[in-house]
Amino acid sequence: MYLPPTSTAPQRSELSRLFLRWLIYSLAIFAAVWLVPGIEFTGPGWQIGIVALLFGLLNALLRPLLYFLTCPLVILTLGLFGLVINALLLGLTSALADQLGINFVVNGFWPAFFGGMVISIVSTALQYLAGDVQFRIVVERRPWD
Repeated sequence: MYLPPTSTAPQRSELSRLFLRWLIYSLAIFAAVWLVPGIEFTGPGWQIGIVALLFGLLNALLRPLLYFLTCPLVILTLGLFGLVINALLLGLTSALADQLGINFVVNGFWPAFFGGMVISIVSTALQYLAGDVQFRIVVERRPWD
């Protein structure tokens, strides 16, 4: 009889997980502004949260479509073209933030490329540290035949 493993980690509500991801993306975008020359932000700190919200919405809405349309390139480059898609989404976030009067500027492709890498690395690390990433390891033992 197979019993699924039970998790001892506290379960978060969907709203608190959404808030946690928004906070993590805000910190990751702040890290990109701090580390990558060519990504600039001036203004009150709460506007980084608006930028993170825009970036999250673009990732949720456009990323699946862009991966679908560029699937052969993603496969051919073993997934590295995903970094170009991240750069494109970060540049688009910069353009939308400018339209909203937020001074978040990405100066060109290479700052967007490296900024996308920084955001990906920092957000992944913070999600693991916060326990937001859920994974399960299942060990299946088979009797000797």
